[in-house]
Amino acid sequence: MTAIKHALQRDIFTPNDERLLGIVNVCKAGKKKKNCFLCATVTTERPVQVKVVKVKKSDKGDFYKRQQTWELRDLTEVDAKDASKENPEFDLHFEKVYRWLASSTAEKNSFISCIWKLNQRYLRKKVEFVNVSSQLLEESVPSGESQSVAGGDEDALDDYQELSTREEQDIESMMEMCEYAISNAEAFAEQLSKELQVLDGNYMDLSKGHIRALQDGDLTSPKGIEACINASEALLQCMNVALRPGHEKLMAVTQQQLLFAELRDTFARRLTNHLNNVFVHQGHDQSSTLSQHTAELTLPKHSPLHRDLLRYAKLMEWLKNTHREKYEGLSRTYVDYMSRLYEREIKDFFEVAKIKMAGTTKEAKGKFGLHGSSGKLTGSTSSLNKLTVQGSNSRRSQSSSLLDMGNMSASDLDVADRTKFDKIFEQVLSELEPLCLAEQDFISKFFKLQQHPTVTPPLAQVNLNQTGGTPSRVKDMVRLMMNKIFQSIETELNSLIALGDKIDSFNSLYMLVKMSHHVTTLGNVLVTVKRNFDKCISGQIRQMEEVKISKKSKVGILLFVAGFEEFAELAETIFRNAERRGDLDKAYVKLIRAVFMNVEKVANESQKTPRDVVMMENFHHIFSTLSRLKISCLDAERREAKHKYTDHLQSYVINSLGQPLEKLNHFFEGVEARVAQGVREEEVSYQLAFNKQELRKVIKEYPGKEVKKGLDNLYKKVDKHLCEEESLLQVVWHSMQDEFIRQYKHFEDLIGRCYPGSGITMEFTIQDMLEYFSSIAQSH
Repeated sequence: MTAIKHALQRDIFTPNDERLLGIVNVCKAGKKKKNCFLCATVTTERPVQVKVVKVKKSDKGDFYKRQQTWELRDLTEVDAKDASKENPEFDLHFEKVYRWLASSTAEKNSFISCIWKLNQRYLRKKVEFVNVSSQLLEESVPSGESQSVAGGDEDALDDYQELSTREEQDIESMMEMCEYAISNAEAFAEQLSKELQVLDGNYMDLSKGHIRALQDGDLTSPKGIEACINASEALLQCMNVALRPGHEKLMAVTQQQLLFAELRDTFARRLTNHLNNVFVHQGHDQSSTLSQHTAELTLPKHSPLHRDLLRYAKLMEWLKNTHREKYEGLSRTYVDYMSRLYEREIKDFFEVAKIKMAGTTKEAKGKFGLHGSSGKLTGSTSSLNKLTVQGSNSRRSQSSSLLDMGNMSASDLDVADRTKFDKIFEQVLSELEPLCLAEQDFISKFFKLQQHPTVTPPLAQVNLNQTGGTPSRVKDMVRLMMNKIFQSIETELNSLIALGDKIDSFNSLYMLVKMSHHVTTLGNVLVTVKRNFDKCISGQIRQMEEVKISKKSKVGILLFVAGFEEFAELAETIFRNAERRGDLDKAYVKLIRAVFMNVEKVANESQKTPRDVVMMENFHHIFSTLSRLKISCLDAERREAKHKYTDHLQSYVINSLGQPLEKLNHFFEGVEARVAQGVREEEVSYQLAFNKQELRKVIKEYPGKEVKKGLDNLYKKVDKHLCEEESLLQVVWHSMQDEFIRQYKHFEDLIGRCYPGSGITMEFTIQDMLEYFSSIAQSH
């Protein structure tokens, strides 16, 4: 094959200024054998043209002639048929499909490898290589004609020069090391030819254009950067060629090695200095202030800088592989100066956020201290939603829902304040997260720190503070760089969170939910927000324990009971479908137990309002709240609240109503006592103290007019005990009516059983009684 290749080069390709780089002996697949050669060639003049030439031996002589030529740029697919088994067949897809059968699988593989390298070198077009071993495409063939295109630039073919004395000595040394005897000149010539091709094609040939790009190529323009990228890749390819034993002793090889090392160091210095200047300039850039971003509260975008720098990504990868210390130095410089830039921008951004959050008016600034945890409950009020706050003459709602929920009783100011805070806090987080993600993505691409996509999800890499596990070195580098660049975020965010908590401790509910959505980006700041949330809950419980009730006015609905209702309404709005629902449920349980305990405490201490009324009204309010909001984790407490309400309602009714027909009641108690002693019911009327005359005498003391008067006084008494907010007066009045009717029917029953046939009846009927209760209720 070597002799044939030399003949083809001499007779066919040299006259046409072409160079033969790959050859394979083939015949058309599936047809009678008519052998020919497929040759891969390049022109020796610029622009380089790459061709596949079919050469056939003449039928009338021993010379070869061109039969057909294809441009490599017209090749769309190479099909090797089988990537894992020996198979000499392959197809080339030009304007049509050409099917070939090589004389051997080794020749076929060598030729396909040559075609791939020529395409990578000169065309870089999308040629599909089907059923081809990836190893065949990525690694140089150990021997064979196609090896000559692996590295060098074919644009500078040197003219023939005589060997120097040193080169003659090198060849003689190679001949001495060669296994072949001098007598086997043809075998030695073939071996020497192959090795010289390796040196000439893969190692010795770095174009003048590449050398110029490495020495003084423009690093500011896209075209200049692309030229430097191509030159640096060509240089690295030349330097990484594997030498055969003995090659390192050749003077030409040694000289080229020194030249390449010098070019590498020169270009590394130029690249490092240029990028250092870019980083320093950007770090000192004062143009990216927040003055133009103030109104909409946005952070400056760094995408233009990232876009410009990413043009150097391949050069950074080259630097990482050739000068690790310069690469790491650039990494430190970038982090140092970008952290200064981000620190300025983030500080300005948070100042704007604080101004917007707090407001600029004196009224808004005066709110700083008017938060739930500092308020003191001072007695009762007719409003369910008012809280007296120390240091303020106004009364401020303890809490309110985020949105207008129809029956919301908190002031519009509170709703507006909390809505404004929620929007500002969400805007802050929404600006920070894409900023961090964009910077992380840039760092990974620019400094070549990408990970396999299945190893770690992208957001996890942005975690500025979270540690744990055994992260890969790549993830560690990204995390450390991000920590340093954004070291000011946690401080500024904690300051903003402290301000939000100072304005209103219930803001911690918003912050907990919002931060949960951004935890992967903002790390340990979530811990601070959770701590503030716990502090808010503790503050509510402390208020309940410190409650003071007035000795001169009725208790009504306790402020912390109304406060729990509003807290629950607010929390259910904020935590709807939130990830942190478990935290809220735990808080609910703590709060409701404290509410129950302190309602009983106040009821026991109350002097103005009966204990049963305090318990009845407040547990009715709690039951109504839990029934309306349907908080599943508090189902047991809802049932308990209903039980307490009904028990104390009944107790209050019985104790307040007492015995409206007191003398009649005492009379019948005596009757029941005689029966209990063994006197027959129909003989009770024969008892002197309980005869018919005595019964008529007692009944006459309770004419309808007097009964109605007594009921009217009772209504006024109940009205003084109950508060308007809970609207239980009619419920209690109706229960008293039922209890009075029960007593009335009991008396009638005793008369019927103990005084049968006497014709004795009460001075008023049940219908009269119903009218009394109804008219009294309507008259007030």
